[in-house]
Amino acid sequence: MLDSAPAARVLIIDDEPHIRKLIDISLRSQGYATLLAENGHEGLSLLAGKGADIVVLDLGLPDKDGQEVLRELRQWSRVPVIILTVRSDETEKVALLDAGANDYVTKPFGIEELMARIRAFLRVAEIRSPTGPIYDDGNLHIDVSQRDVRIQGDSVPLTRKEFALLVLLVEQAGRLVAQPQILKELWGPSHEEDAHYLRILVGKLRHKLGDDAANPRYIMTEPGVGLRFIGK
Repeated sequence: MLDSAPAARVLIIDDEPHIRKLIDISLRSQGYATLLAENGHEGLSLLAGKGADIVVLDLGLPDKDGQEVLRELRQWSRVPVIILTVRSDETEKVALLDAGANDYVTKPFGIEELMARIRAFLRVAEIRSPTGPIYDDGNLHIDVSQRDVRIQGDSVPLTRKEFALLVLLVEQAGRLVAQPQILKELWGPSHEEDAHYLRILVGKLRHKLGDDAANPRYIMTEPGVGLRFIGK
């Protein structure tokens, strides 16, 4: 890891103190930064507030099941997630991957195996991640890594879903993103017909960006079809 690069940040969500400590010490000894959470609510709050390059998520949490945390997380974040599970059933593992997990490690696990999995995902993320803001036209500035959106230098406070929608559109700038795809990515596969959810969300996002639906500068609606980010 280069000294000039910021340390990759790993969020560990596990209610067992000795496991959190083991993973924390192992990661920091290899130069990574860590965030520690003992339950799902705390973990989601840390991810939303501080961000992370990868999440290590235990399924057996005291406040909510890890699968529920994963579902909530996937509504607004694409961060890689490695699941820690005592469940070895193949059906369970397939269900985790279908729900948005990137990988899993079965407890009890070897710390070196987990470290190798984390390093592999971080290498891929480093290749794919932008080196700066993904969009800046002098008026609108969007920096995904910092979760920072600004209009003429002033911070724009966005909710999780507003931010997720904006990033989804900007990452495919110029292309039409179909309504069912947006609904599925933001609310899950059971909401692909709930177009009113999206209408409300787009309206709020446009208002915060100062974008006019009748004469859009950034987000164009193609009625009944989808949305397109048109910023230049």
